[in-house]
Amino acid sequence: MCKKLTQLSASTLLFLVFLQMFPKVLASVESRKIHVSVGLVLDMNSWAGKMSLTCISMALSDFYASHDHYKSRVVLHTSDSNSTVVGAAKAAVDLWKNEKVEAIIGPQTSMQANFVINLGETSKVPIISFSATSPSLSSLRSAYFIRTTLSDSYQAKAISSLVQTFRWRAVVPIYVDTEFGEGIVPFLTDALQEVQIRIPYRSVINPLARNNEIIAELYKLMTMQTRIFIVHLPPDLGIRLFSLAKEVGMLAEGYVWIITTGMTNHLSFIHHSAIESPQGVLGVKPHVPRSKKLENFVIRLKRESNVYKSSDIDLNVFGLWAYDTATALAMAVEEVGDINAGSYGEHLSKALSRIRFKGLTGKFSIVGGQLESSSFQIVNMQNNRAKGVGFWTPEKGITKTLKFLHSNSEGKLKSITWPGGATSTPKGWVIPTNGKKLRIGIPVRNGMNAFVNVVRDPSSNITTFTGFCIDVFDSLMEMLPYHVPYEYAPFAKPNGEAAGTYNDLVYQVHLGKYDAVVGDITIRANRSFYADFTQPYIESGIVMVVPIQDKNKKSAWVFLKPLTWDLWVTSAGFFIFIGFLIWVLEHKTNEDFAGSSPQQVGTSFWFSFSIMVFAHREKVVSNIARFVVIVWCFVVLILTQSYTAGLTSMLTIQQLEPTVTDVHELIRKGDNIGYLKGSFIFEFLKQMKFDESNLIECDTLDDFEILFSKDKAHGGIAAVFDEVPNMKLFLANRCSKYTMVTPMLRSEGYGFAFPIGSPLVPDISRAILNFTEGGKIIRAEKEWFGKQNNCPDQSTRVSSNSLGLNSFWGLFLIVAISSSISLIIFTSMICYDHRHQINLSNAKKFWKKFLLLMKCFNNTEEDQNERHHEISTDS
Repeated sequence: MCKKLTQLSASTLLFLVFLQMFPKVLASVESRKIHVSVGLVLDMNSWAGKMSLTCISMALSDFYASHDHYKSRVVLHTSDSNSTVVGAAKAAVDLWKNEKVEAIIGPQTSMQANFVINLGETSKVPIISFSATSPSLSSLRSAYFIRTTLSDSYQAKAISSLVQTFRWRAVVPIYVDTEFGEGIVPFLTDALQEVQIRIPYRSVINPLARNNEIIAELYKLMTMQTRIFIVHLPPDLGIRLFSLAKEVGMLAEGYVWIITTGMTNHLSFIHHSAIESPQGVLGVKPHVPRSKKLENFVIRLKRESNVYKSSDIDLNVFGLWAYDTATALAMAVEEVGDINAGSYGEHLSKALSRIRFKGLTGKFSIVGGQLESSSFQIVNMQNNRAKGVGFWTPEKGITKTLKFLHSNSEGKLKSITWPGGATSTPKGWVIPTNGKKLRIGIPVRNGMNAFVNVVRDPSSNITTFTGFCIDVFDSLMEMLPYHVPYEYAPFAKPNGEAAGTYNDLVYQVHLGKYDAVVGDITIRANRSFYADFTQPYIESGIVMVVPIQDKNKKSAWVFLKPLTWDLWVTSAGFFIFIGFLIWVLEHKTNEDFAGSSPQQVGTSFWFSFSIMVFAHREKVVSNIARFVVIVWCFVVLILTQSYTAGLTSMLTIQQLEPTVTDVHELIRKGDNIGYLKGSFIFEFLKQMKFDESNLIECDTLDDFEILFSKDKAHGGIAAVFDEVPNMKLFLANRCSKYTMVTPMLRSEGYGFAFPIGSPLVPDISRAILNFTEGGKIIRAEKEWFGKQNNCPDQSTRVSSNSLGLNSFWGLFLIVAISSSISLIIFTSMICYDHRHQINLSNAKKFWKKFLLLMKCFNNTEEDQNERHHEISTDS
């Protein structure tokens, strides 16, 4: 018993000794840890600063709780920037000098970071910012500045893709006149220009602007056509802007507001009881994937943090980046370990660039000194909450979900509620009700009233505008799904004359004198540099118009015209050949082809040519000759019928042809050429190498006919060059005197000119397609040109070319083949019939046998029988 008590007392004593020594042992182990001082510069009077401090403290606590074996420990030293640039710089200097920190987390804003970065470069202390997003900070290229948040430049393409998805053509950026605001502008401009989205105006807001100054800027925006605004402002200034925009009526239907991450990330900090968030606004923000780790952190944060217990704000992505930043810094400090303090900052910066892990915001990876780009979420502000409606990824652009990636399309976003509660997509621009009407420039030209006619009444000083182009434009404007007020204005001097050329008129759009130009305006490459053109509503091309003449009027040899010379020669040759072939086949057995040599030649020619009119009286007795005659009669029938038809056409229909068909002939002869005043045709003719002294300017179409009636010595012209629509109008009542020659140059046609980037261009172009496909353009042409155009189709009054050998070579080939076969058969029969005479002859050479065969061929059958009897007797 005593022994047991003794043992128990010893165990108890050892336990008591352990309890007494444990704190000292623990303190000894802790004292061997490497403590690294890290400064923290935050705006402690702001909700963002308080949230960030809480997240960083929790991150270090969570990290070391799960990594107790690590030899290093991060020790935080917090300093308040007092929400100023000077305060942030002073706090960073104090931390470096007094606390000897090896790194600084912060400051919060881009303007503050711009000053603190220089301090880090000088002191070799890494500056790690989880909230300074301005792209201009990257241009400082400091090896000691590490951005653990996304640069604002990353969201530029997401915004441009969003604008492109809804097919808006112009936007107005609204940004603050600070480092934060101006940093994104170059990247946003480039991204928008890549998809051909215009920026007609930039609204720059002073960070200290008063309400009346902001309202004045909003009223200025209301007078513009563009209704798409991209807002890149700090949260406080942005909320004030939207509050005033709602007051002046700019959060109503028809407006579109897109906010950048600078506001979207902070919308959750708004006290709902104090002010409402801008309803119907679209925004982009970094996409944070859901995870169990994130959900547990949010639950624990709201349960343990006094900041969240006393407010109705939610955690945002900057708090999550702050958490991941502290975690990455703790990992980097452990990797660096205990090294020479003089180079600690350099090693720490390099270690942070190598850190890779999956944090609360997803993949954490530093590339080029800043957080690697990721996808963005598209949100829509509804009921004071940001509702996700889609995503943007660098690979696929806009898509409804990240699981099923689709191509860019408005239909790939979820339903959106726009400002004013509208559910249909706004057009993005309007004609302001308090703005002026569109001023439409109209060309002034004498004698061209079918296209555009400008008439001014001197007594009432009222100008009326009529014509085909005016009617088409009025119809197109009525087809638009919205109302556009406009008024016509002549491009004329005070005396009523044209104020310049068509190039000058289109250039007035670029200068802003006119909002559009309507008329017979040709779409030209040089004009497209300072104006946008709609889809052409009339096809066009440059043609030459010359007088026409009857090419057979004084010809005594018109009967030769139906056939070309090669066909005449070939036909004559075959007539002779067929006559000779019939004589060869028939003269031995047919008495009609016998007689003296002159008689046989005459009979052969007579027989061949009499077949042409089927008047031959000679009989054909051999089957081979009959075969040849049948084939030849078939060919002759086709030839005679074709010739008769061609000659009849030439004798009964007026054979009209242009006086000139070759442009080079005009240049070589130095003939005078006419063109309309103010037209681009003058430059075209000079490019064609026409002498400028031979180019005669005409005011009206009627002037052309006057000049055509004169000779060259008195200023007459040989041809006119202009576009097809004008020349059709000129020929309307003159088709019996003039004709158009094949187009020399194709042009894009007539279109309406608008300022570059005008949102009216695509809408009117679509209206033109509907107008032309629906047949309305044809009815308009008939109304203005149909009554004047009494000319028949030129193809019905200008003859076709003479018939040539290429149309009949197949027939002659058949005749040649059939005749050759017949001659071969006949020759074989002769050789067979006279084989004994040839064999019994003493002639051994081939040519002597050939001459003997020809002699047998020339003899009649009676002579041949007598000769055969003599040879047999001698034998």
